[in-house]
Amino acid sequence: MNEEKWDPGPGFDRAMEWFLKCPEPFEQPENNRIKDLISGWGNQGYSALGDYIAAGIAQALVSKGPILECGSGLTTVLLGAIGKARGYAIWTLEHKSKWAKKTRQALDRYKIDSVTLCEAPLRDYGKFSWYDPPLSSMPDQFSLVICDGPPGRTKGGRSGLLPIMGNRFAPGCMILLDDAHRDQEMETAQRWGEKLNTSVEILGSTRSYIKLLVPDKIS
Repeated sequence: MNEEKWDPGPGFDRAMEWFLKCPEPFEQPENNRIKDLISGWGNQGYSALGDYIAAGIAQALVSKGPILECGSGLTTVLLGAIGKARGYAIWTLEHKSKWAKKTRQALDRYKIDSVTLCEAPLRDYGKFSWYDPPLSSMPDQFSLVICDGPPGRTKGGRSGLLPIMGNRFAPGCMILLDDAHRDQEMETAQRWGEKLNTSVEILGSTRSYIKLLVPDKIS
């Protein structure tokens, strides 16, 4: 059986051409080319919307890298393009082969080689389920975390990020957590904030997201 090939929707290639040349304007969520990227990517039911994408772009542009991403998709391609231009790596965890294949096709299409996309199955850790990342191969410190996975129906939601990866957050690491409109994400963010001794900031006008700044390494 032939593997299903990803075919970007109208306007996507042109928007990517602009992004690859100059990503800075895409820091603004009202940029119409962000809308072209979202609609051209498809899968709008799962894709992060403009505010969250723009925030990820803005933080990636000032990140010292590397970046950890939970859940693959359009943001993987955009972060990867920035990482390639700026000389740092993106590590993306994805438990669904279908989404990983689509993302790899897009990375290949635009010749983005800065992303290590790990197909990491969800593992039961007891109180929560989370990805089973290849820790021995991953960087010791991440400067930015973009968290849009695993799905909310997963046991414990996205709470596994901190206990599994928290000791790899660099001082000053920024965490962007999507779906602030969901109670589970808000409760998770509040627990992270208490553990990290940092504030929880809610941002975004169309669909809210959460920002936390790691003040120091976790003991």
